[in-house]
Amino acid sequence: MKIEWLGLSCFRIRAGGASVVIDPYSHVRGYGDVHTTAGMVLKSHEHGDHAYLAGVNIEKQPIEVFHVTQYASFHDDEGGKLRGQNTIHVIEAEGKRVAHLGDLGHLLDTGTAAALRGVDVLLIPVGGFYTIDAMDAKAVADAVAPKVVVPMHYREGAYGHEVIGTLEEFLRLYTPDYITRLETNAFEADTVTGVVVPRYPA
Repeated sequence: MKIEWLGLSCFRIRAGGASVVIDPYSHVRGYGDVHTTAGMVLKSHEHGDHAYLAGVNIEKQPIEVFHVTQYASFHDDEGGKLRGQNTIHVIEAEGKRVAHLGDLGHLLDTGTAAALRGVDVLLIPVGGFYTIDAMDAKAVADAVAPKVVVPMHYREGAYGHEVIGTLEEFLRLYTPDYITRLETNAFEADTVTGVVVPRYPA
């Protein structure tokens, strides 16, 4: 299974000759709009920086290789009163499980944490303001205990919403030897461990 970061919270997951894109965006500072292809597209909620479906050209692919499970959550810590609902997706293929938390705005309840526990890859927002912040993201990651943690939805340089926190605020919660910064935007799920930071292909 190959995982590619396409910016903000958007990823493409490839397996078995098929691909799925999740949370394509538009009008995000630095990134612009997503323009890509996949056999299937998913969204965590309806906001334009996560639901720009027009940016994904759907191709005929054997998407049955993917098994997708959804878990209900909220975009804020007030039961959705501020920003509505958020859907967590667990995508399974080739014996691997990837959990994409979308714009999660609260700590996980015990049932959802148990369902996600031990996933191979956790794609988690860390920037705060619209989502959980760095400290809460660390708490969620600790509860889920994945093999790989990939931070998303953060600000770095000219990229990302200006009001959200930086990547460094999350990384400083881990020891340097637990963090791997990649030279590319993609990695194979079974070749890395710890906190993995893909490089946006600017």
